[in-house]
Amino acid sequence: MAASFPETAISTERLLLRPLAEDDAPGLATMMADDLVLAWTDLPHPFTEGYAAELARTRAPAHRAAGRGIVLAVTEHLTQRLVGLVELRNTDWRLRSTEISYVTATWARGEGYAPEAVLGVAQWLFEDRGFLRLEMRTAAGNTAAQQVAQKVGGISEGVLRSAWIVRGESGEVVEESRSDLILWSLLPEDLESPELHRDGWHGDHRYVLRD
Repeated sequence: MAASFPETAISTERLLLRPLAEDDAPGLATMMADDLVLAWTDLPHPFTEGYAAELARTRAPAHRAAGRGIVLAVTEHLTQRLVGLVELRNTDWRLRSTEISYVTATWARGEGYAPEAVLGVAQWLFEDRGFLRLEMRTAAGNTAAQQVAQKVGGISEGVLRSAWIVRGESGEVVEESRSDLILWSLLPEDLESPELHRDGWHGDHRYVLRD
């Protein structure tokens, strides 16, 4: 039987990361109906409520059970509002390495939610699951994702040339073009960076695990 992540919830200072529920479908569909999500991700377009419900009901649980990764809804503690989605994928259990991707709702951007969510997941991976490497891959033009990688202490390891497809809409047609990817890595020792302590991303507000 393949190794897999447990069903879990991760709590940070402002956020709760938990398994997707079918009730998230309307909010998830609204969040994904955004030009930046279309451009920088490989998520289906259009991302319908029906697909969102299927993702919560079958696709995300199968992804976790097969050992490929885990999908977590990111919600605010105070309002319980859906602010984002985090996915671990391409998990290598022998190397104890996985890749993280993240989407933030339009209204929640600029509030530091993405770095907080990524750091919460990183702490959980390194301290609770014994992982030794977390990767992030950002399209060359996706400066917001690159800023998240920098804020959490990620180290840029180089460029994967023509390794991604970015999308844009022209009328009713989705146009695609190739893009380079920047590869970032985060190791357990990177979370002890003085910059993270100074900026308040790490230290007092540790994740709280709820298996």
